[in-house]
Amino acid sequence: MAPPPTLPRQRLRYTRILEVAAGFARKGLDSVVLSEVAAKADVPLGTLYRYFPSSTQLVLALYRKQLGELLAGSSQAAGGAAPGSAAPGRAAPGGVPAGKVLAHALVGVVMEIFHMRLMQPAVEQCLNRAVYVKDTDTTRLLRDIDSIAEKAVTAVSGDAAVARVLLLTVTGLVQAVRCRRLSLFEAEEDLKKACSLLSRARSGA
Repeated sequence: MAPPPTLPRQRLRYTRILEVAAGFARKGLDSVVLSEVAAKADVPLGTLYRYFPSSTQLVLALYRKQLGELLAGSSQAAGGAAPGSAAPGRAAPGGVPAGKVLAHALVGVVMEIFHMRLMQPAVEQCLNRAVYVKDTDTTRLLRDIDSIAEKAVTAVSGDAAVARVLLLTVTGLVQAVRCRRLSLFEAEEDLKKACSLLSRARSGA
């Protein structure tokens, strides 16, 4: 699998492939047919195969890109005069308790990850099926995904352990919704509660 291109024209093709793949990912992994993706993206099939030799690698690369965009947004929010930047136990500007502001920010980021996985069955299928095997492209993609997701949540929570717990919670809730053990509403409420509890524990530390 070739690395993402650096030349502008090639970058446009690469991005177009991923944008088209997003539509296929919503239908499940079996629907991600590389020849169809190439045709819809208007790129030669050989070009697509150079970057993404399998549908799994294409879908995981798509998810990595989406997480990268989420990380950029959460890092920017955390780096500025973020409402959640008040010291633990103290109120943020406007008199709102820091824990509540942190919980709200966490919900935004974590809920985005939850919905990306839930609304793109192909992504979830790849994450469930793929395993770490040394020195493979898929493993590198999985490590990138784990790292970027953790950084995106940590940028808001300020705590990598909190990020890992919430990401594991997301995995469990996505599976519960897919197996119909929970409704989407119940899962969202549980995720909000988890963010609130962890934010409260951190702000009170």
